[in-house]
Amino acid sequence: MTDEKPSYEQAREELIEVVRTLEAGGTSLEESLALWERGEALAKLCQEALDGARARLDAAAGGAADDE
Repeated sequence: MTDEKPSYEQAREELIEVVRTLEAGGTSLEESLALWERGEALAKLCQEALDGARARLDAAAGGAADDE
């Protein structure tokens, strides 16, 4: 992974792959821990993106209500 922050879609897809890998098993404890940590970071990125989208929608809805 690069230092660039992935888009929501990229983070979600990578998170899906992390979960699939963990569910499949067959990884060492060290690999599993690294995947878990990566999954936690990706989940946080996704949640931040969703929170930001919700705030934008709320602001837009509030702005529309102010126009009435």
